[in-house]
Amino acid sequence: MSALLPPRFEGAFHLRDGRDLGYAEYGPSAGRPLVWFHGTPGARRQIPPVARRLAEERGVRILAVERPGIGSSTPHSYASVSEWAADVEQFCDAKDLPRFAVAGLSGGGPYALACAHRMPQRVVTAAILGGVAPSVGDDAAAGGVSPLVRLAPDLVLRMRSPVNGLMVRLVRALEPHADRVVDLVARLMPEGDREIFRDPAMRAMFVDDLQWGARRQMQALVHDAALFGRHWGFALGEIEVPVHLWYGDADNIVPVEHGEHLAARIPNAFFKRRPGEGHLGGRGAAEELLEAVLGHWSDARDSRGPRGPGPEPPTRHPVAARKAWPRGPTAASRKAW
Repeated sequence: MSALLPPRFEGAFHLRDGRDLGYAEYGPSAGRPLVWFHGTPGARRQIPPVARRLAEERGVRILAVERPGIGSSTPHSYASVSEWAADVEQFCDAKDLPRFAVAGLSGGGPYALACAHRMPQRVVTAAILGGVAPSVGDDAAAGGVSPLVRLAPDLVLRMRSPVNGLMVRLVRALEPHADRVVDLVARLMPEGDREIFRDPAMRAMFVDDLQWGARRQMQALVHDAALFGRHWGFALGEIEVPVHLWYGDADNIVPVEHGEHLAARIPNAFFKRRPGEGHLGGRGAAEELLEAVLGHWSDARDSRGPRGPGPEPPTRHPVAARKAWPRGPTAASRKAW
């Protein structure tokens, strides 16, 4: 197993209102841009080892942006998930990214969908790995974490300071015992997720991301929980761009039914069930994710990446076909996209 590739760059972007967004970049600076949103908890180093390597090989520029209250991002309370997209739009403007894809892991899923909704002319596609579904409103899904987060989002938000202090101290205390903690967590996971933890590079990624992300703060965990208990600020049926969804059918945190729920409500969605995998299994789908993302650029000029032709853009699928999964961006299968 190869060593974990470090970020090419890490820093903070200064928003116009004075807040910072921490971020890290992977892959070539001239590659096709993929803006990546970490899970809950998580930070800018929560990029699977395979994705880091393939980004270099396939010419993909991954920009992993930290949400408020983790890593180098200034704590901030949004009124809804949709407000995050305005900050990302400002970030992408400054980075001169006229076209880009978005990806969200777990708790990052709603934020990726918010960007897809706000910027349909710029977001070529959204990729969701085990993403949280809405818990309130007409798009609400049953089961999973939904009943918990909808109880009292405002009360959860008022707990951010004590929870932040507790989590930061806990991570620091467990740092010398990181390997044993990972082993303990793995024992509670389905077999598919235990297989993920057997990969030394993947273990190193989880530990490194948590330690670096939580070295100063972990308020993002509370901010996410509060926002997941509110209306997202947009309807799933209003999303115009193609959305790819990967869900493990052994996931006991975000059930596979949430992925099916999203696929049934997002007009141009592609759903794939990952047999035997739990909540972490989607992180092993990095190669499928990058293949899907690259398949949506019809012209490299859209992304300021290396010159050369790409597959045709996807076509909108009828309701009956939404759960069908495209084979991939090859000449023989472009019509499925």
